[in-house]
Amino acid sequence: MSIDEKVLILDFGSQYTQLIARRVRELKVYCEIHPCNVSMDFINGFAPDAIILSGGPASCLAEGAPFPEKELWNAGVPILGICYGMQVMAEMLGGKVKPGKHREYGPAKIEIVKKRSGLLNGVRPGDDGKVPVWMSHGDRVEKAPRGFEVIAKSKNSPIASMRNPKKKIFGVQFHPEVAHTPQGGKILSNFLFGVANLKGQWTVENFIESASGEIKEKVGRDKVVLGLSGGVDSSVAAVLIHRAIGDALTCIFVDTGLLRKDEYAKVQKTFRDNFHMKLIGVDAGKRFLKGLEDVTDPEKKRKIIGETFIRVFEAEAKKIKGAKWLAQGTLYPDVIESVSFKGPSATIKSHHNVGGLPEKMDLKLLEPFRELFKDEVREVGRQLGLPHEIVHRQPFPGPGLAVRIVGEVTPERVNILKEADHVVVEEMKGAGFYYKLWQSFAVLLPVLSVGVMGDERTYEYTIAVRAVESIDAMTADWAELPHELLGTISNRIINEVRGVNRVVYDISSKPPATIEWE
Repeated sequence: MSIDEKVLILDFGSQYTQLIARRVRELKVYCEIHPCNVSMDFINGFAPDAIILSGGPASCLAEGAPFPEKELWNAGVPILGICYGMQVMAEMLGGKVKPGKHREYGPAKIEIVKKRSGLLNGVRPGDDGKVPVWMSHGDRVEKAPRGFEVIAKSKNSPIASMRNPKKKIFGVQFHPEVAHTPQGGKILSNFLFGVANLKGQWTVENFIESASGEIKEKVGRDKVVLGLSGGVDSSVAAVLIHRAIGDALTCIFVDTGLLRKDEYAKVQKTFRDNFHMKLIGVDAGKRFLKGLEDVTDPEKKRKIIGETFIRVFEAEAKKIKGAKWLAQGTLYPDVIESVSFKGPSATIKSHHNVGGLPEKMDLKLLEPFRELFKDEVREVGRQLGLPHEIVHRQPFPGPGLAVRIVGEVTPERVNILKEADHVVVEEMKGAGFYYKLWQSFAVLLPVLSVGVMGDERTYEYTIAVRAVESIDAMTADWAELPHELLGTISNRIINEVRGVNRVVYDISSKPPATIEWE
């Protein structure tokens, strides 16, 4: 992709690294995250206009602590070190870093000692003369390197921010990227536009034009296949690629029998009628449900569904003559995880995708959203004219309703959950909550309980309603919904869905719980 302005973010393992990138992108400046130990050859090849060093969990005084290349400081572009990034800067350039007398985790206040520093210009102190920020550190910079001057301090950090005006190298001990630093956006804006003199040219419109041209050039006269799920990522990818190459794209939509009510018909209608795409619909529900018979382990469910999907998709894709590319809606966070300095995390649950297909079918990967975050993909979808309900739909798990049915997946249980989930979605939309929440859905529990309907005793299933608020699904809080809304959902499910006589509301946060039940 041809980009005029680029910022390189070096990742030292901070939990906030992706947030730095999101904030920079929000300011319409393109950036990429790479491990802190990349070579100078890589950095020179990337040709950044500015560099940001993230925070990190390590102490730069500890053995084996991560450090960047020594030549970084002579890269000739503005550099901003955040938290650990500032400590690394001080340690490598001749300053002094020591364990702090007191650790600072959470809200803190800094005092600006040099107002016209470039970085803190226009940052306004409160009535107490101080600026609220968010700190997260144990070590602190005791002495600035030669050529640097202190521009802010705090109660526990004699150097809360520093700069080398000649080399345009800055450091902040706090985290400007988090919402708890109210004027953090102003500080990042000062660095990008005031110090680095960038213009902010990264827009979705520019991305669409650039990506469309690149897709067309890359694919040439070949054919492309895409596994359409009806979710945001694959839907927007389909419309963008179709815009670039037209009927050279064929979408394959597999009905696993585990989709939401009427989704198979709705998705096909949207993409065939509205966007006139070549779309193959495959009704494979019986095949998936057959494979899930007597299976109760969540991981086994996911693997069976994933393997069956690959077999079904492969059989259909092989019928498309000239297919050389497999398109996927891979997002930037997925790419970051694979190259992160932190390394792979423990597997909580496997993810359903078509990862085994490219090698198996000798296909090349086409991933137009490898550089985009979810909110950017949604904006691309809006610009391309996708319906609001697709662009803003809540995340839906790849294995579908199977991981919302605790225990064995049977046709009867799937039908019960489809109907109950339909009620939840309908009522959430009607009350104006659906698009405000990260996810809201029904879960079928393998719990039968006694109930009374009319004059008869019942012994039927329990539905759990799950509704959470989140920004990125890494953490989530249960949503405090109006009791009236919960009551309506409960009454409708019990009255309209045969086989259910009890509804409960899940008030667990993530962590320790996960958003999905399996």
